[in-house]
Amino acid sequence: MDYWSFCLLFVSLLGTILRTSGVELSFELPDNAKQCFFQEIEKNATAMLEFQVVTGGQYDVDVILEAPNKEIIYKQVKTQFDSHQFTASVGGVYKACFSNEFSTFSHKLVYMDFRVDKLLAGQGEHITVMTQMESSAQEIHKHLNSILDYQTHHRLREAQGRKRAEELNTGVLLWSIMETLTILIISVGQVYVLRTFFTERKP
Repeated sequence: MDYWSFCLLFVSLLGTILRTSGVELSFELPDNAKQCFFQEIEKNATAMLEFQVVTGGQYDVDVILEAPNKEIIYKQVKTQFDSHQFTASVGGVYKACFSNEFSTFSHKLVYMDFRVDKLLAGQGEHITVMTQMESSAQEIHKHLNSILDYQTHHRLREAQGRKRAEELNTGVLLWSIMETLTILIISVGQVYVLRTFFTERKP
């Protein structure tokens, strides 16, 4: 590959990266609460909604994905993690809502990735060397996104495992304290009972 071909591939890859948008964040979802996020998507564009409950309660939330025409295109009840890929049938603002209204005291941390692949101008109209290079750049970008997804999943699993380990450690600590207090109370009670056996009672 000569110098100019490399430059064209780099520019095409950069253009492909810039053609991808979306929202990726982790947010707190209190008990009896509901939070919605909005994303504008062009018609016939491909999008993906991915989420995972990192900490809190039974690690589950209710999820609803709604199109601009109020059509519900995805719905899950008390789910820990999932992903849904779809092609926008209409252009406009799509709404993704996460609900913890069924929980009365569990505060949760939720990770969400709402990714949108924007349409290429003139895609499919002609076949040139540049179009082929853009296709290669898109494949590279797709693989890079897969690597980022795997890294994100590993980070989320590590955070989830650490949280569970901390909760288990707290439970073991509280149980140990309760056992220690129980042993002390029983020991004091036994000493008191034994003393009453050897204490002379006044007539």
